[in-house]
Amino acid sequence: MMIKTLIAVAAGLALTTVSLAPAAHAEPSPEGNWSRGDGKAKVKIAPCGDDLCAVNTWIKAGTKDEKTGDKLVMTVAHSGDGHWKGKAYDPQRKLTYRLSMTVAESRMTTRGCVLGGLVCKGVDWTRLD
Repeated sequence: MMIKTLIAVAAGLALTTVSLAPAAHAEPSPEGNWSRGDGKAKVKIAPCGDDLCAVNTWIKAGTKDEKTGDKLVMTVAHSGDGHWKGKAYDPQRKLTYRLSMTVAESRMTTRGCVLGGLVCKGVDWTRLD
């Protein structure tokens, strides 16, 4: 379901401004094309206004509750050492999630939480570009 995809890249969230790592010691950015660890979804993460948006670019046939074009709006800030924190908003479901991401050159892990952190899900991603 899309929540799996976007919880992977957030889990439906929104906050302040996207803050990128300083150029002097540039760390990997979440921007780019990613494949979800279960092989059922691919997303593109790119700037959208002051935020980042994760848009489903491919969904494996038979995957329930997700479709190409679904979007997650992420308001995250870089908190150092490959970590990003903030919120994400899923406009399709009208849900907001607390989001944390750990980004490396070719891998990313996302963790999204709802209900005050009572329900959380983590997802691993592989960079495609």
